[in-house]
Amino acid sequence: MMTLRHLYVFLCVCDEGNMTAAAKKLYIAQPSVSQAIFELEKHYHVKLFERLGRKLFVTFAGQKLLTYARHIVNLNQEVEEAMKEVNDNGILRLGASVTVGTYILHSMIGEFMRYNPKVKVVSSVNNTTVIEGMLLADQLDIGLVEGKVQSQGIVHMPFMEDELVLVSSVSHPFAKEGKISIAELEHEEFLLREEGSGTRKLFESVMHDRGINWSIIGVYNNAETIKNAVAAGLGLSVMSWMAVHKEVERRELAIIKIDEVSFKRQFSIIYHKNKYLSPILNRFIQLVLPV
Repeated sequence: MMTLRHLYVFLCVCDEGNMTAAAKKLYIAQPSVSQAIFELEKHYHVKLFERLGRKLFVTFAGQKLLTYARHIVNLNQEVEEAMKEVNDNGILRLGASVTVGTYILHSMIGEFMRYNPKVKVVSSVNNTTVIEGMLLADQLDIGLVEGKVQSQGIVHMPFMEDELVLVSSVSHPFAKEGKISIAELEHEEFLLREEGSGTRKLFESVMHDRGINWSIIGVYNNAETIKNAVAAGLGLSVMSWMAVHKEVERRELAIIKIDEVSFKRQFSIIYHKNKYLSPILNRFIQLVLPV
């Protein structure tokens, strides 16, 4: 069977003018060169070289093969370079849920681009459910989310812990108490993220497990709108500490501790279980995962 190795040997013999010099250049034994040429001649049923005295002369058939061999070898080198370029200069389609996308995604992209400047990162921010659906439809390569995924076809790996906190306006009665019991949230009005949000799912799960009745006064798909509404005294909310700590420091919002209740969660890297983890994807995953 003819292989690229045969063509490399054939070209080297043509360029060097004899098999001994070709063997030396290829760092192989001279009999291996002779064997490769013999196999080529047997495969094509032609004579590729004539030996006249101590010199080798390329036959007409050899000249014909030489044209194709150079083209095939050069094309193979182009393929190698193109594939290497894909690994170094490819595209990373990155999705993130809203909390991750708002507060940590861009610093991650910046850090990744420092070491991979030729990679084009295309990012999308939406709730966890939407990001999961985009991965299943191969519209994204990888996702960073705060919510739990539902599909068995998605691999998830935790990379960072986050905690939700109960927030109110600074004038709310709870703000003056500083700490309340979970029972005091009975019949309170809340401003929440949209359906499919990981933040909302965690809040609803904890409240349901504790048997607390509450109502929704507003639904928004971004943290800034919720913070503004809470600060205006329109209701309470449960949000990531990362989303509110600056407003708390500026005394625009107040954090209220809930006795014996925790809203902790893990941020996760997610990707389709059948996704080919290219060198680009692996480099990004290694950047995100804790050492």
